[in-house]
Amino acid sequence: MHIRRTPRPDRSLRRTGGALFAVAALLVSACSSGGSSSAATADAAGTVALGALPRSTPSTLAPYYEQNLSWRDCANAPGFQCATMKAPLDYAKPADGDIKLAVSRRKASGPGERLGSLLVNPGGPGGSAVGYLHGYAGIAYPSQIRARYDMVAVDPRGAAGSEPVECLTGRQMDTFTQTDLTPDDQGEKAQVVAAFKKFAEGCGQRYPKLLRHISTVEAARDMDVLRAVLGDKKLTYVGASYGTFLGATYAGLFPDRVGRLVLDGALDPTLSARKLNEEQTAGFETAFRSFAKDCVSQRDCPLGRTTAQVGENLKALFERLDSQPLVTGDTDGRQLGESLATTGVIAAMYDEGSWPRLRQALTDAIREEDGTGLLAFADGYYERDASGTYSNLMYANAAVNCLDLPAAFATSDQAEAAVPDFEKASPVFGRALAWASLNCAYWPVAPTGKPQRIEAKGAAPIVVVGTTRDPATPYHWARALASQLSSARLLTYEGDGHTAYGRGSECIDATINAYLLRGTPPVEGKRCSQP
Repeated sequence: MHIRRTPRPDRSLRRTGGALFAVAALLVSACSSGGSSSAATADAAGTVALGALPRSTPSTLAPYYEQNLSWRDCANAPGFQCATMKAPLDYAKPADGDIKLAVSRRKASGPGERLGSLLVNPGGPGGSAVGYLHGYAGIAYPSQIRARYDMVAVDPRGAAGSEPVECLTGRQMDTFTQTDLTPDDQGEKAQVVAAFKKFAEGCGQRYPKLLRHISTVEAARDMDVLRAVLGDKKLTYVGASYGTFLGATYAGLFPDRVGRLVLDGALDPTLSARKLNEEQTAGFETAFRSFAKDCVSQRDCPLGRTTAQVGENLKALFERLDSQPLVTGDTDGRQLGESLATTGVIAAMYDEGSWPRLRQALTDAIREEDGTGLLAFADGYYERDASGTYSNLMYANAAVNCLDLPAAFATSDQAEAAVPDFEKASPVFGRALAWASLNCAYWPVAPTGKPQRIEAKGAAPIVVVGTTRDPATPYHWARALASQLSSARLLTYEGDGHTAYGRGSECIDATINAYLLRGTPPVEGKRCSQP
């Protein structure tokens, strides 16, 4: 599964979703790692459902639930406070040691009665929730929300400020991101396998113990510790993209502690890794068709005058770059090959506000043989800075994904055999995304999760938000999750882009704000149109 993070409404390029290598599932089983003693149940079809944990907190976990955080002013984020929270590395064996998690908050600004804490997560897995809080949620969420709630974030274990995993050097990561994911012969197929193996070995050698304890179940349990430490009886939460799976997992484990949960850009936890990857590939195709339709309506579309021509000419560009990469302005001498170009185009699919920049980047590549623009999209996607340094997002993404669900494919032969199905889902991106789905096959830690339903029986109303032309989390995933959660209300955004809250729809924003402020969920079947 591809990385996914929620876009911010400034319409500039954001890293919102998945790099082509960070593929695997995002789901977790009831008996996953983390010492869960939840009871799984199965329906008549044999589909397992995540069971709730006991309501009482085990005495062995009391020191964590009763800890006092030492808040201080954040060094690089005026107006915010930072702290370090301890959680057990292994919830089943808390005596085996702790993990330190980065937490931040911005206290409610008033006026009005304080409603408690609002925890936010932008997705990933592996995205920095603290960075999202400082850069967006804590300063740009609706003023009435920030007035009534302490805005809070915790970096999930293994990500950003919470004992981050890092598996390759910057130079090694440069090589990795340029690996040809449309292999033409046995030698190139072997190179794909070697790249994934080197990535996995780098992670395993550095973090043999930590890699076993950064699952979504454990991250959800960390959120419950934080809830208690903050003094909230119930969790109020806005999660986007992968953050919807994290939030839904919390609801499944702790249904009696659910306050007001918004799950925006939802995932379907019943799907296998293979199915998730294939359906997300189809989601990219849906978004690309919207881009193609928009492109041919503009005078500066470099890919043709019909939508069919746009797809054909983009494929032709990718094929040309496979053997004839373009020069760029990169100080490290990187050229734009097919892999980076594909990543760059996919990056722009998450937000229609990026489409004018994409048209210009494609124009430069096609007419000027200059790959600088597309490389900039790819670098933003991978979170690579001008010095050649990568954030840990890509590593944490793979680490969580490969633990949460068995790999989509176990061998390169299986990935190759799946290419026709992926190309049917997306003629433009399918082949590369089929091969990208091979990465967890070589992971050094065995997965602990499996596909399952999440019902959260007894939970308060939960708002699930789906966008009809979402590239990363297809709309029917939101419908599926809403049908599983016993108390869900589905809110539909008829539009483009990944996630809906804060993207310019007054209808969506007003509906979610009313829920967060007054606890009023949307009416059944509520739909909002793109402005």
